[in-house]
Formats: sequence, structure tokens, C-alpha cells
Amino acid sequence: MYPRYSHLNTAQSLLLAASFLGTTGAAVADIKVGITVPSTGFAAADGKSALDGAKLAVAQANAKGGIKGEKIDLIVYDDQASPKEAVPAATKLVEKDKVVAAISGSYSGSTRAAASVFQSAQVPYAVAYAIHPDITKTGDFMFRVSAMGEVQGRGGAKLVNDLGKKKVALINIKNDFGQSLAAGFREGAAKFGLNILGEHEYSLQDRQFGALVTNVKSQNPDVIYASGYFYTAGPLVNQLRAAGVTATIIGQEGYDSDKFIEIAGPASEGVLVTTSLDRDSTNPATKAFLADYKAAYNAGADMVAASTYTATQVVIEGLRKTDGKGGAALRDAMAAGTYDSPIGKLSFNDLHEVQKDIQVQIVKDKAFRRHSVISDAVLLAPPSKASK
Repeated sequence: MYPRYSHLNTAQSLLLAASFLGTTGAAVADIKVGITVPSTGFAAADGKSALDGAKLAVAQANAKGGIKGEKIDLIVYDDQASPKEAVPAATKLVEKDKVVAAISGSYSGSTRAAASVFQSAQVPYAVAYAIHPDITKTGDFMFRVSAMGEVQGRGGAKLVNDLGKKKVALINIKNDFGQSLAAGFREGAAKFGLNILGEHEYSLQDRQFGALVTNVKSQNPDVIYASGYFYTAGPLVNQLRAAGVTATIIGQEGYDSDKFIEIAGPASEGVLVTTSLDRDSTNPATKAFLADYKAAYNAGADMVAASTYTATQVVIEGLRKTDGKGGAALRDAMAAGTYDSPIGKLSFNDLHEVQKDIQVQIVKDKAFRRHSVISDAVLLAPPSKASK
């Protein structure tokens, strides 16, 4: 390919080729797909994982000939996980870049804000890991490849029940992510007869949890269901364990990063995480993704990378069916597809939500390992148009 880069492995060479294509413009890369990620700010680590996942999917597709010989050009904007940044970024992708599709590699707040821009422009929007229910309610050009927040929350309640526990302390981060998970958990708790001893809230900026930890400890729960991201969950879990709290801790996909283990240290051992990615999966698509990601980036993939790779994969498969056309044709092609992805076999319902099992990982010997799978078609059913 390029002699001076002959030492690179195949996956790295694919990514290098994609980066060269991305700098040469539409003359080489004719099919433009947009993505917004938080490249800077508090969520930059998640943004990097998301972009790495998307780039890998695009590089692999382009190496196989792209779309009828035309290369896919991934147009990237930094939304800083902020609604104020997400709207102008989405507007640029639609009006300036003329993308045929877009991908959210960002959080719920920014994704919700951008959704109406893409819906109004009839640009299909594939959401990787933002879980707020209002995203797909924006309109029929919205797609989500991860389980929405309420579904994940209900799954968390089932996990508590499956563990034979009943007394729960609920810790909620005060944003779309935390509210959605808590709503689902409360619903599941009622179904399974769980006793929520108390609810505790914290802000995205919080890293010191002294008063919260004291209150939780005084309630003596069997289980703590705590929403958060690796950079909030790491200090929270560490401080809970340092205070002598021995209750089982259940987190969600926001914990799903090696950085959580790094920040929480030994306190991370035994923490359960409900997520989309099973590192011990025998699914060929999952195994291939994990190996390819490792070869490309010399790092282990997390849920964010796997979900954003999957969202990009859904767009690419749709474009193959429409020969690169966007609009309603692409929307319909994406909606009709079945996808064998790193996060499982996916198909969309009439609200373009997916129904799939929830993976439970446990931190063991400083790594995420399979604990169990939550599989309940009724409990994990996403909303549909009929149930809205």
C-alpha cells in the first residue's frame, strides 16, 4: 500500500488507508456518513472509543470495495456530549456536508438534541449507546442499537432477583442516563418484590461521595444499583468499599471501560455490570471484532466501541442495499435488516428499537468476564408504536 508503512499489521493498515481517504475529500470518498462524538471535554475517553469503533467499521467496508466501488467518507464533529454543541454539529453534517446518514457516538442529552435535526432532514440516524426513550420517539429516521434505559433498568432488577437479593439502595446520576435507568429499575423492582431502601442522587461533576456513602451504609442494603460512568463510578465504588460497604454493586454500561477498573482499583473486583458486550462470547462476529479492534488499536474494546461499530455497520449494510442512496430508501433498508453484530443479533421493531439479551459482566482479576445473561423476552421488550 504505502512502502514506509509496510511494518503495520492488516488492521492498522486498513485504518491508515481510511485516514488518507478522509483527507482527500469527495473525489475519492464519495459517500459521506457523519458521526458526532465527544472528542473533547469530560467524555473524551468515550468519544475516542466511539470514533475508533466507527473508523474500524468504515475501514473494513472500504477495504471490501466500499459501496459499489465508492468509498465511505466518515465526517467527524466533536459535540462535547453537550446539546449546545450537538445541534450545530448536526446542522453542519446536514447542510454543509450533505451526509446520507449519521451516527451518534455520544450521550443521551446531545443525541436527543441532534435527533430533531436529522429527522427534519430525513437523514437516518443510528444511535450507538445513548439510551433515553425520547430519541426514537423523535421520528421514523431514528434507530438505536443498544437497549434503551428503561429496558436496562428492568434487567438490572431481574439480576438482583436472580442473585436472591431483596434489599436495594438506588444511586442515580442526575441526567438522562440515570433517570432512564432508575425508572426501569423501579418498574422491575415492583415486579420482583424488591425493597428499595432509599434513593440517592449525585451530579455528573461529583467525585467525592462522603455523605452519600454514609447514608447508603446506614441502610445496610444487600445490593447497590448505581448508575454512572467510569469516571464517576470509579471513585464511587472505591469510596463505598473504603467505608466498609460490602453489598453487591451493580452498575451498567457506563462502567464498561477498562478505565473503571483502573480508577476503582481493587474495589472494582466483583462489581457486576449490565452491558452489551460479552468478552467471553463464542459469537463469531463478537470474537472477530474484539480481535480486529485489538490488532488495530493495541487495546481492548469496550461497550462504547462495540456499540458504535455496530451502529456504523447497520448504516453500511443499509447503504449496500440502496447502492449508496440515503433518505427514505436507506431508512427502509436499515429497518428491514437483521444484523449479526459484536453486541448480538439485532433487528428493529416499528419504533426502530432493538430487542436483545442483556450481558452481565463481572470484574475478575482486573478484567471484565462473563457472569451471566439476562434473557426475558417480555421483561426486556422495548416500547413499540402500539405501546407508546
